[in-house]
Amino acid sequence: MLDGKRFPFIECTNSLGLSSTLPYLPITLTYSNRSVEAMALLDTGASVNVLPYDLGLQLGAVWEEQTVPIQLSGNLARMEARGLVLSATVAEFPSVLLAFAWTESREAPLILGHMNFFAEFDVCFYRADFAFELRPRAK
Repeated sequence: MLDGKRFPFIECTNSLGLSSTLPYLPITLTYSNRSVEAMALLDTGASVNVLPYDLGLQLGAVWEEQTVPIQLSGNLARMEARGLVLSATVAEFPSVLLAFAWTESREAPLILGHMNFFAEFDVCFYRADFAFELRPRAK
């Protein structure tokens, strides 16, 4: 079994100048021989993984070829989304397949949620240290 890896929370400032510390994770996404390195928000309140539109395009995905509609909720509820499965690599852990709701929103962050990031990884948050530990789930 692989040991866990600890990641610090990242301080972010929004367009209004408000600062917060959030659990962002460096991740490499791969689709059809194209890879993109990105920072993804771990969101324990998100039901699904969310892929912003521009990131899907960078990976070479074609919107019109994705035929599985996904209904999003919250502030993305009005945006159309389609299912897209990507290979994802975090740190030195083995790659996993993650299902994403690829949204037409260009403002949405890359979100890792329950379906299916938290099905593939166990996460332990250390709020006092502003850090989290990630480890692949035993199969």
